[in-house]
Amino acid sequence: MPFRSRPTLGMLMVLLSGLLFALNGTVSKLILRGGVSAPDLTTLRALGACLGLVALGAALRPGLRRFRVTARQLPLLIAYGLTGFFGVPMLYFVAISRMPVGIALLFEYTAPLLVALWARFGQHQPVRPRLWAGLLLCLLGLACVAEVWGDLHLDSLGLAAGLGAAALLACYYILGAQGVSSRDTISLTGWAFGVSALAGLLFRLTTGTAPDWSALAGHTTGGTPLWLLAAYLLVLGTIVPYLLVAGALRHLPATSVGILGMVEPVFATAAAWLVLGEWLNTAQLLGGALVLAGVVLAETARVPAALPEPVPAPAARLDGLPERRTIDASPPALRQNETHVAPERDRSPARP
Repeated sequence: MPFRSRPTLGMLMVLLSGLLFALNGTVSKLILRGGVSAPDLTTLRALGACLGLVALGAALRPGLRRFRVTARQLPLLIAYGLTGFFGVPMLYFVAISRMPVGIALLFEYTAPLLVALWARFGQHQPVRPRLWAGLLLCLLGLACVAEVWGDLHLDSLGLAAGLGAAALLACYYILGAQGVSSRDTISLTGWAFGVSALAGLLFRLTTGTAPDWSALAGHTTGGTPLWLLAAYLLVLGTIVPYLLVAGALRHLPATSVGILGMVEPVFATAAAWLVLGEWLNTAQLLGGALVLAGVVLAETARVPAALPEPVPAPAARLDGLPERRTIDASPPALRQNETHVAPERDRSPARP
């Protein structure tokens, strides 16, 4: 039976994943407040997600064979894991520990704009003029969020961590375009989380200490066990939303998934306000709206490259020799035409 896409189902999957990812920020901040450091939380998340994805991959066909890797693929997998699955979450955890969750996410969500700028200046791909309008809106929005007209209220280290997370997230999107062309989502993400976990353990070895997760035996000020929050972080905050995004890409184009994913900062701000008491003033809310509008413009500014016409087969030869047929050697599906640099309806790197 042929597969039939269901856009409504895809939209619901993206919205649910955005909600789960948004709650992740508040849950992570509660765990950080409980005494777990940002590097140790990053390592815990990566290790748990890696084991969960390996178990899931083993249960689904073709089983553990999906995790086979060649020496040629290792450099990409290592770079992909270090940028998107180790660097991004650790900097994000640093950012949310020093500034409101919603503001930290706004800085991180400028990554698609950076990808579009890379496509224009790094890959010399054509873009629509709206890219520059999107850039201007993002800059104005971030200026409102930081309230640059008065005393800068944002923590400088948190600000640097948020911008660093955006830069690494852009690298993750670009590297992921190459990874998804040869691997399925489960194996690619599982390998990336494995690299992240190993990096976290090596980071601790360089400091001469082991990861300290003893604080997970404690409770939040409201009495919630920290181990329960960590379980949410691993299952509902990591593995499930990744699978939802991957499933949504079977029903919606990658650009649509990216734009619908903009609900995450909105949900995250609301969750942080309700649970953590973090509120944004009018200028910061206006700035957030400008940033999201600018990112949407940047998301849709890329111009898809036209597929080259196949070379026609030559007419039958008159000399009696067998006819030679030509082969269309154009790149398969030109996979890097979308802003999220992923196939429209196939596979895409999930958000770290």
